[in-house]
Amino acid sequence: MRLSLLVFTMAAAYAAPTYTRDVAPILNKRCVACHRAGEAAPMALTSYKEVRPFAKAIREAVLANRMPVWLADPAHGEFKNDRRLSDTEKAVIRDWVDAGAPEGSAKELPPAPSFVSGWNIGTPDRVIDIGTEFAVPASGTVPYKYFEVASGFTEDMWVQAAEIRPDKRAVVHHVIVFMLDEKGKPVDNAGGDLLVGWAPGDPPLRLPDGTAMRVKAGTKFRIQMHYTPNGTAAMDRTYFGLRFAKAPPVREAITGRAINMRIAIPAMAADHVEKASWQFKRPVEIISYMPHMHVRGKAFQYAIAYPDGRREVLLDVPRYDFAWQLAYEPVNALAVPAGARMECVARYDNSPNNKNNPDPSKEVRWGDQTWEEMMIGWFTYTVPVKGD
Repeated sequence: MRLSLLVFTMAAAYAAPTYTRDVAPILNKRCVACHRAGEAAPMALTSYKEVRPFAKAIREAVLANRMPVWLADPAHGEFKNDRRLSDTEKAVIRDWVDAGAPEGSAKELPPAPSFVSGWNIGTPDRVIDIGTEFAVPASGTVPYKYFEVASGFTEDMWVQAAEIRPDKRAVVHHVIVFMLDEKGKPVDNAGGDLLVGWAPGDPPLRLPDGTAMRVKAGTKFRIQMHYTPNGTAAMDRTYFGLRFAKAPPVREAITGRAINMRIAIPAMAADHVEKASWQFKRPVEIISYMPHMHVRGKAFQYAIAYPDGRREVLLDVPRYDFAWQLAYEPVNALAVPAGARMECVARYDNSPNNKNNPDPSKEVRWGDQTWEEMMIGWFTYTVPVKGD
């Protein structure tokens, strides 16, 4: 009897997942892009020594679907940057922790993912900073700051990837890089002046082969900085990197936005609805969506109303989370005909039930600061590149 129990125990131990054979591949694929030194996540998960102290917390977060963060309803659309773990991957992590989180044989450890130090897009062709050091105070409110920096481009350039690197991440809430023409005016007042942004969870701009954003000769970059003092004064000099297309692109990527700046969210409203739309004047292909609200944001949905009367939900975020500004990239670009209309519906919780609500007793309108609100349905679309 004792021998049988020993054999069973040994077999179970042998079958248990190990870090090197089973868990490391999952973390490398799903987690370490953020959970590594110098990135946004609070701890690195690139070695057994780093992972082991957090084993139970990882199990809890994975089984509760809190990590990796993904807010889209799977009933609408398939996305190539979907971060969710499969049921099999979840079971591996659960069983590994339940078995005592064994390390396993070093011979079975897969190669670590390769990253360019400090960059997710690879080595940039051009790095640009805000042009000065900005002193962030230890306390108080800092109004949005704008820095204008000349691109130095003497000819049109095609950007295939772009990434913002906040210098002092702890005091930077978000960064947006806009494009101005030679006269200092936005190159496109309908959203196409946006080049790249950064906020927690917002990935770098990476466009498919053959697709790029045009940055015209003489362009100036207008960099919007939202600083949030955290008790310690800091000197910030945020920067961003650009990688140019290696061959002339066949499609140009442009940013669009369904925006409503006249929102008015009543005091104590637990489920207030606001809407915005965008009319397509030419055929396009949509390659990404990024909803944006502030702390009262509750849910956000994108849909297309086609000229023939059909309506299709493209993205549904039933539990919006301001802490995670995610972009959603459909597996296949969506072909949209001229005359179609992008319809966005945003829902807000301005009640005491919202734990992030700074003051449910007040009506809330559009504003830059976190305690105010916004409604923007950002999306990126492409059109064929025309000859000059």
